[in-house]
Amino acid sequence: MVTTIAVDAMGGDHAPKPEVAGSIQAAKLLGVKVLLVGREEVVRRELALYPEARELPLEVVHASEVVTMEDSAAKAVRSKRDSSMRVASRLVRDGIAHGFVSGGNTGAVMATAKMVQGVVPGVDRPALAGLFPTAVQGKPVVVIDVGANVDCSPRMLAQFAVMGEIYSRIILHTKSPRVGLLSIGEEEHKGNEMTKGATPLLKTLPINFIGNVEGRDLYTGKTDVVVCDGFIGNVALKVSEGLVEIIKHMLQESLEKTITRKIGYVLSKAAFTDFKKRVDYAESGGAPLLGVRGVCIICHGRSNVNAIKNAIRVAAEFSRAQINQRIESELKEWGAKGAD
Repeated sequence: MVTTIAVDAMGGDHAPKPEVAGSIQAAKLLGVKVLLVGREEVVRRELALYPEARELPLEVVHASEVVTMEDSAAKAVRSKRDSSMRVASRLVRDGIAHGFVSGGNTGAVMATAKMVQGVVPGVDRPALAGLFPTAVQGKPVVVIDVGANVDCSPRMLAQFAVMGEIYSRIILHTKSPRVGLLSIGEEEHKGNEMTKGATPLLKTLPINFIGNVEGRDLYTGKTDVVVCDGFIGNVALKVSEGLVEIIKHMLQESLEKTITRKIGYVLSKAAFTDFKKRVDYAESGGAPLLGVRGVCIICHGRSNVNAIKNAIRVAAEFSRAQINQRIESELKEWGAKGAD
């Protein structure tokens, strides 16, 4: 059966251009069917710019409303019942699509997916899982949560650990992923009440829990999964993105200063290109919202064509791997052992 992914064609900052072009690439290269959800006349007008789209497994699903970045999550859920993100989420709930992708208002996407698709039994709140590059090439670290929940309980952190471990093990093919709890020191007694309360729970889980890790360990490859609340995770994500941008800018500026450096840049261009690819958010596509029924991938609002294509790839991979079914099964097993 062909995997079908719904794309919120109106969600991103530059919609629908990258959503349509990225969906065309995905349909062409990934063997998936894509449902482009949005204002039909707008989406079809953009599709008409690509003659090859007529031969690809692409369909347009009409949605009359658009959730803007200024809309609150509550307004998006209650008032805009025919928004592109809500219709896309409904397609997943109804079994028409196996997952959906959106570069729209993050809070609204999360609230919509939670309400429309529902939450996996055993999960208090869904969490966003981000991929951070590490010093070990080809081995990113899963950081969970990166923004879905700014206030968390120890029990929620334990659930995040299970979900992140499954992500690393099944999607990234990590054997016995090492799971660390983000804190201000490696010693168990360091941290706040939340992290100190989470440690005993994490020790009861059937995972490879290695204890506390510090901020610098996000990038060293010391651990495969880092667990934290969404407030800290989102700050870490935004700081990392800003640092990557300034490093790329400084390198480019430095390499262009003199003729000698320009020659050096030409000689090292392949290495520079490889560096940019390793730290480019577009390569990972988007962050999966773990713990909801069905698959939901949330992208940057500024996602380009490559990011949308890769987000569709990730959505298809998560669907085929039945990640949410595995999360439900393993949380049920943990609960049966009295982890409450």
